[in-house]
Amino acid sequence: MKFTELKNYISSGEGRIYLLQGEDAYFLTKGEQMIKKAYLQMPELNFASFEGETLKGGAITRLTDALSAFPFMSEYRVVRVTEFYPSDSDYEKYLKSFFADFPASAVLIIVNSQTKKGVADLKRKSGIAYVDCGKADEEEVTRWIYLTLKRSGIAASAEVCMNIVRYCLCNMSRVSIETQKIIEYKGGGGTLTQTEADELVFKDADYRIYEMTNAVSAGNYSAFYEIADELTTRGMDAMSVLNSLFSYLRNLAIIAESSSSDAELSKLLGMKEYGVKRSREQARRLGVSRTKQLASAIYSVIASVKCGEIAQDSAYRLICSQIFFG
Repeated sequence: MKFTELKNYISSGEGRIYLLQGEDAYFLTKGEQMIKKAYLQMPELNFASFEGETLKGGAITRLTDALSAFPFMSEYRVVRVTEFYPSDSDYEKYLKSFFADFPASAVLIIVNSQTKKGVADLKRKSGIAYVDCGKADEEEVTRWIYLTLKRSGIAASAEVCMNIVRYCLCNMSRVSIETQKIIEYKGGGGTLTQTEADELVFKDADYRIYEMTNAVSAGNYSAFYEIADELTTRGMDAMSVLNSLFSYLRNLAIIAESSSSDAELSKLLGMKEYGVKRSREQARRLGVSRTKQLASAIYSVIASVKCGEIAQDSAYRLICSQIFFG
């Protein structure tokens, strides 16, 4: 199931073994909190935690023993195990029959940030509720913002919610912070306008560079300078803007010419997969040759600055002139 489905699944009371698996730290942490909130009372007595690395072979019985222990003055005992990747043979020997007759008073939370080969595929095992905690796509995060605001009595259009996602580069940790900021500002009611979202939500510097590049492709000189001025007032000097713009355009050119998947390029370039996807779209609008031309021009003036041939501010103004009037 998707993370957004977890709350309803918990409410249904169907599951007792939860596998939270994926690389998004927010989903992993929040999912664990939701399950604990639903089942755990008196955590000092009814909660135990294990590191999966310590549970190999016969040591797995430490986990099953903890789950078999009766809760103290509570309905459930909750056990968490992190990074737990049992082998197929260990699963068959120590876990399969135990999970098939799982204690009614126990809840198991498995928190795995990775997907490993050559181990038991827990998400496909009977009785285990698998929760996808991988990086969410734009549509899913947009829906999360919309529903979270709605539960707080705040109405917002899909377009406004999607723009918040883009400002945060689809980073759920950032999205959750910015959404909470909006809820506190709105005081639990009303309609969130685009103007309010623009004023409240901090736009990631990478997103502003993205907007600068859009301004270049659109020939919008005023928008380009407006964004550049905002970046410089937030601590970036002319050289920092040039370096950021060069790095962005260089990656844009690599992505535009590559046949690799978004996931592969994400690892290669150290970018979020969502950012790679957006960059592909942008590269098509700007054009590969134009992207490479701009990256080359910016690299040239950066080199000139480092050699002492031109001042930072002069280099910046020169690039702006070349971009729009060269």
